[in-house]
Amino acid sequence: MSEMRAIDTLHQGRAHAVCCWQFGEVLIDPGPTASIENVLAELGNWQPQAILLTHIHLDHAASAGTLARRWPGVQVYVHELGARHMLDPSRLWDSASRLYGAENMLRLWGKFEPVPEGRLHVLHGGETLTIGADKFDVVYTPGHAKHHVSYFSGDTAFVGDVGGVRVQPGLPAVPPTPPPDIDIELWHQSLALLRERAPRRMGITHWGLVENVEEQLEQIDRRLDEWAAAARYQDGDTWVRQVEERLLAATSREDFESFHQAVSLDRCYLGLRRYWTKRDEREAASGRA
Repeated sequence: MSEMRAIDTLHQGRAHAVCCWQFGEVLIDPGPTASIENVLAELGNWQPQAILLTHIHLDHAASAGTLARRWPGVQVYVHELGARHMLDPSRLWDSASRLYGAENMLRLWGKFEPVPEGRLHVLHGGETLTIGADKFDVVYTPGHAKHHVSYFSGDTAFVGDVGGVRVQPGLPAVPPTPPPDIDIELWHQSLALLRERAPRRMGITHWGLVENVEEQLEQIDRRLDEWAAAARYQDGDTWVRQVEERLLAATSREDFESFHQAVSLDRCYLGLRRYWTKRDEREAASGRA
């Protein structure tokens, strides 16, 4: 088993918000370009053979193109539904600008450069990658995003956001639910797939190593349903206030700020409302058929 290391990107200067994983000869979810210098300082002269992306959200993947240009031999892997955005990030950038504000994009994320086409490898789920001395089973795990995959190597799983956010051991585990792709049913199915494979430990992006895997997955399963049920009927201010109160009761102010940077509650509410809108539209269309 190769050594693994959680590199704190110190995104926007805050610890325990965004994690980049170094494992064997790969980097997994290198993070946003705005914090790339922190990652490079930790890596020194080391260069990966490959960058594995769990999904293409900017806090996970925005630096991949910049790093591919810095390291001409590195290969980048991403699910097929996200591949076109890594080759041409303009639509993804425009969509994120509507969520975060165009004036904030460079400050928050830095540039999002395309990955050179010849070095982008498209995944479907079900592949086994051999990179250096390690094998990685690719498992399609939608729910947080339709283009989300997880990587299993031995008893270790790198699960991006489908395994939830937990900024310190022992603190609550919460589901990040921003627009536009939240699907509660698919997310539960993905959590069931993680359980079936029974990893001994999970690497999450927000934040670090999870060794109490079943407890983490149980909390994400439960809070997905709790958060979604409340968001169906509550206005945004009420929903955010109640979630904030529960998190603050269980964390320090510093840890709460790390939670908030990793998973903006305002955007979590918007993602859940969009889920209900899409679900209601599907059910209405089915009733008319």
